[in-house]
Amino acid sequence: MTLAFQDKIPDNLCFGCGPGNADGLQIKSVWAGAGESVCTYQPQPHHAAGPPQFVNGGVLATLIDCHAVCTAIAFAYESEGREIGSDPPIWYATASLEVRYLQPTPIEVPVEVRARIVDSDDHKTRLTCSVSSRGNTCAAGEVVAVRVPDEWRETN
Repeated sequence: MTLAFQDKIPDNLCFGCGPGNADGLQIKSVWAGAGESVCTYQPQPHHAAGPPQFVNGGVLATLIDCHAVCTAIAFAYESEGREIGSDPPIWYATASLEVRYLQPTPIEVPVEVRARIVDSDDHKTRLTCSVSSRGNTCAAGEVVAVRVPDEWRETN
């Protein structure tokens, strides 16, 4: 069984992707091919937009954001020839997020979130990401993820 990127990243409490956040979405992302990752996620009734049959736009944005950033982290580890979560830790944060909502996203069926690496260097990774339901693209986004030092995670 392949462990998700998020399950290899230690001490991740993020609302969208942190396995350590019991109240979060706890998405799970894996490689789907070279430079492409996939996440299947089942929205819950409390993720509803105004109409209860559709997913809230903020939840969709979080799926895009977190899936893309975790893909950037996994790609950086892979580029350095290391296992995800090995020391020294690699962390990325969102520098920009653009989301286009293309059609309502049904809440009662799982969505597929796909991210693709567009380009990457030592400091930032640019990705495209989409959310699909029943074979239709419902939302699409672009994410720029930047590498941050480990001190970024420290609390004062």
